[in-house]
Amino acid sequence: MSAATPAASTPDGVSPSATTAPAADTTKDVGSSAEQLILEYLRARGHTAAEKAFLEELERNASSEDKGKQPEAPAHATISQEELVKQLAIFAQKPTDPDQNALKDSSSVLQELSSTGTPQNIQNLVSSIGPVGAEEILSLDPTDKHEGFRELEAWVDGSLDMYRPEFRPILFPIFCHFYLDLVQQGFREAAQDFYSTFSSSLSTIHYSTINHLSTITLPYHVQTDEVAQRFRTEKYTVRMSRSGFGLLVGWLTEGVGGEPTGSGEGFAGEKGRRGRAAVMRVVNNHLRFEVTSSSTTSISARAWEESTGFLSAVVPHTNGSSTDATAFNASKGELKLGPAPLPEDLRAETERTLQDQALVDHDPGARYDLAYARPHPPPGLVSPSLADLPPHPPMFKAVDVKREVEKIRDTRKRIRLEPAVLNGAGANTNTAQGAALRARALPSICAYTFHDVGEGVPCCEFSPDTSLLAAGFSESYIRLWSLKGEKLKGYRSDFQSSSIRDPSSLNKIREKGGSTTRKLIGHSGPVYSVAFDPIGGSATPPRYLLSASADATTRLWSLDTMTNVVAYRGHQNPVWDVKWSPMGIYFATASRDRTARLWSTDRTSALRIYAGHLSDVNAVGFHPNGLYLGTASSDCTARLWDVQRGSCVRVFYRHDDIVSTLSFSPDGRYMATAGEDLAIRLWDLGSGKCVKKMTGHTASIYSLAFSAESTLLVSGGADWTVRCWDVKSAGGPRTKPRENGTLTNGATEDHPPEKDEVESNETIDLLETFPTKRTPIINVQFTPRNLCLVAGPYLSPETR
Repeated sequence: MSAATPAASTPDGVSPSATTAPAADTTKDVGSSAEQLILEYLRARGHTAAEKAFLEELERNASSEDKGKQPEAPAHATISQEELVKQLAIFAQKPTDPDQNALKDSSSVLQELSSTGTPQNIQNLVSSIGPVGAEEILSLDPTDKHEGFRELEAWVDGSLDMYRPEFRPILFPIFCHFYLDLVQQGFREAAQDFYSTFSSSLSTIHYSTINHLSTITLPYHVQTDEVAQRFRTEKYTVRMSRSGFGLLVGWLTEGVGGEPTGSGEGFAGEKGRRGRAAVMRVVNNHLRFEVTSSSTTSISARAWEESTGFLSAVVPHTNGSSTDATAFNASKGELKLGPAPLPEDLRAETERTLQDQALVDHDPGARYDLAYARPHPPPGLVSPSLADLPPHPPMFKAVDVKREVEKIRDTRKRIRLEPAVLNGAGANTNTAQGAALRARALPSICAYTFHDVGEGVPCCEFSPDTSLLAAGFSESYIRLWSLKGEKLKGYRSDFQSSSIRDPSSLNKIREKGGSTTRKLIGHSGPVYSVAFDPIGGSATPPRYLLSASADATTRLWSLDTMTNVVAYRGHQNPVWDVKWSPMGIYFATASRDRTARLWSTDRTSALRIYAGHLSDVNAVGFHPNGLYLGTASSDCTARLWDVQRGSCVRVFYRHDDIVSTLSFSPDGRYMATAGEDLAIRLWDLGSGKCVKKMTGHTASIYSLAFSAESTLLVSGGADWTVRCWDVKSAGGPRTKPRENGTLTNGATEDHPPEKDEVESNETIDLLETFPTKRTPIINVQFTPRNLCLVAGPYLSPETR
């Protein structure tokens, strides 16, 4: 809904009176070519009201000159005719290049207009002006926006404490629109002054957007910038209580309420009225209010801020056309989040193999393996049937049996992590008892560091059996390392296919030499993602590798021959991420073209296209049962898609900035997302609601991974740290962090810190932080037995 406002054609918001004189008769009195230019433009565009108002102004000036008096400017005049010509010329486009302004410098517009020569050139200039609202041009005044925002901010700060958190979120969208208006209208210096005056008072969660706006300094930037166009074309949703919305409407229409002490003329004066009119234009044209029945005090200050944004665009419209993510998620019904079923013939063969090996092996725990062969599904989750899953080969292979057997052994031998023992234990971790608790709660972490990597390492990944490490480089190649020290050998290129009769003959055509590292060349752009095939699991080394690149292709590499097998083309822009489905065969890609796509290894064209995000899709990931696909996007949202139907079944909207990574919990119940807003959000997939927000990182978060029991989450980021989080903890801010019995800010019990010093960015579910020297962590993974593997490139310190 929008607040009502009187129609405004003039700067002060008062509609001009209509004139009864014919336009043709009045045009005779127009002597200036500039005035004639303006009239012809307004008449050609059909702005009758603006044309009449302009003619009335010309008549008033002409009558004053006839009486021999110096004409006095009306009290409400805010722009001269010359300034109006400047503003019209800002929108003139070059015929040869429509993206460029014909008259770039507004200070020399009049001189350039006079140098255009013949009237025909002026007519061409008029025809090149884009479809801009003449009424807005007639009401241009940069001081209105400055005064309007200053008084809006004063009204918000002067409101009651209970309403202030509810009113503050409205400042951000109005600030953005005022700044973009000033830039679009050519007031560059006024825009920079407006930015420097008010940007520091806005919420820190909008830091990246506000910083991006500072780079928009020309009208051409407004026309082409993605963020600016999003503010121009979409309505920004603001959530308010019924009483709060009533107070806002009262201030906009009457200027009442919230006036700070010592404001002088205040909101009721002439400047206040014009400033409110400027705010009201943004409110009516670009904001959408969701009025809630909840009381003001029942919602936290942070929740008011986080419930605003471009909700109408990021949430798909249903029959009810609701822009509420909760309502959309509820309309999609229940999801099947339980583990995928195993074909009975494969299960029977797996159990038979376990029984046979239990008789041969001397492992005393092998007889317990059958107890893990039929795990109980997590309570409260519905498991899919075989018919619900994407098509797979009807017959299993020997590698499938090996994978399932090793999966059961890994379950039995897994190191079980219990992060809950560190919550509320109260034990000093420097003691023997504290060390024992840490061993039960925290994983062992093995870190790999890349040195001397030149232009950088955008991605890396460990194979499921931890025998290989692959890294994609900005120099357009992939490098493999053997983590077991074995030589990586491909096949010779001079062998004859007729010489291959059995598996033993394959060994004869392998390369004689080889080393523990191998380079794969084929892409023509930086490699942004790599993924090993999961078919063999932890039982056998992978046979295939997928890679995604800036060259808009995804390539499949054979690790037997060390060559490129297939190039998958379909995306029109760089491919940021690629992931295998849990059972192989299928894989998904994420691209800058705002789509994710599903592929099969035996087809070169995409099987499904998942479209709906408003910006880059940065990351993809399959649900553990393979029925759903998660995507993370630069539009600050994550989505969950039905893999086969291609439809969106969940929307996750709460991040304040780009979402760059995601991870599913092995039990299928949760999904974690993180990105540029330095926060990790844990989502319940069944309801689509945010379970909690985890903060502590001081730079962008690159990678997330759950432990095998889904009780621990590990994250790595650009702040050179690995952090461990308790998934089951309730979370919340950590107000008094302690270290060896002393508050970390140096205060003691006898000398408590100030209020601002007590607050910490870390939440209480942050169990431990492991710093590196200078290595941003670009990948974190858990092995099936809960060993944590991390990797990143070492950043050498700058030499002076």
